[in-house]
Amino acid sequence: MTETLDISITKTLNSRLEQTDFSNLPFGRTFANHMFVADYADGEWKNFQIVPYGDIVMSPAISAIHYGQSFFEGLKAYKHGDGKVSVFRPYMNAARFNKSAERLCMPDLPEDIFVQSIAALVDVDKDWIPAQANHSLYIRPFMFATDPYLGVQPSKTYKFMVITGPTGPYFSKPLRVKIETEYSRSTEGGFGYAKAAGNYGGAMLPSRKAVEQGYDQLIWTDSKEHLYMEELGAANVMFILDGKLVTPSTRDTILKGITRDTVLNLAREWGYEIEERRVSVAEILEGARNGKLTDAFGAGTAATIAPIGEIEHEGQLYTLIDPSQRVFSNKVLKTLDEIRYGVTPDPYGWNYMV
Repeated sequence: MTETLDISITKTLNSRLEQTDFSNLPFGRTFANHMFVADYADGEWKNFQIVPYGDIVMSPAISAIHYGQSFFEGLKAYKHGDGKVSVFRPYMNAARFNKSAERLCMPDLPEDIFVQSIAALVDVDKDWIPAQANHSLYIRPFMFATDPYLGVQPSKTYKFMVITGPTGPYFSKPLRVKIETEYSRSTEGGFGYAKAAGNYGGAMLPSRKAVEQGYDQLIWTDSKEHLYMEELGAANVMFILDGKLVTPSTRDTILKGITRDTVLNLAREWGYEIEERRVSVAEILEGARNGKLTDAFGAGTAATIAPIGEIEHEGQLYTLIDPSQRVFSNKVLKTLDEIRYGVTPDPYGWNYMV
């Protein structure tokens, strides 16, 4: 256990809270008053600060820009009816943060530092957490290399930062998705399981093409044959097929999602048979045709539980059953909301109270 961090706090003199329209909070556009900053140099983390949100000064030669040593996490804080504030499962994000760091040859960040920095920042900006249903404070921790050196080698210095912002629902309607059969998000032996910035940069062109064709998201498939489903662009993908909860097993091409893990925990408790394995495109489409596919959804921090309404594959569109009639995903969403917003007790210890 790390000792309580000595964090220097400088509060803003120009709060933007009163000028913020909390009835219009598109994801990732509005930011709270402050940010957390820490530096890594000489083999240790130091200079823990909370300062007013704003621009940062950096050298144009920093290696993060040129060689991609940059990654992030995503989690949320929720306001309970009694005014208390919780962050959902931050230690799982802390563990995944360090897996990304290891893969990108970046320094480990002690999990307690990760969690304490987030809790301190959320506490300072707790008035930015929306009180309305389906809203939260999105939290974005990230690390990037800062050596001003144009040599292809790991940086010796890094910056860890956390920014936050109030947000409403990520998706406002059931998703119309396309199964990707040309481009690949990640490859075996790569770093698809890390939340590396480069993963998202490489996905933008095929994602934009899908949006231009009228789709909301891609379902990425394996890079070798495009025969097996991997994940959505913004979430893990999960199905109820023939009464079983079926989801692609995590591997080096698939992100190990915290919401995914949460759903699996609930499903086990409710007695569902679970299959974590390679999931073929063919079996899901056959399930859509014969009625055995009774639920399909994305599970992720930003997306939460996002129902899939239609799936396209090689010119054929499959319309799934009405999301309002689905038993499993609706029960999961209701249960998650009740826990995260403090409506019901949290028997799992998932809420980290700030």
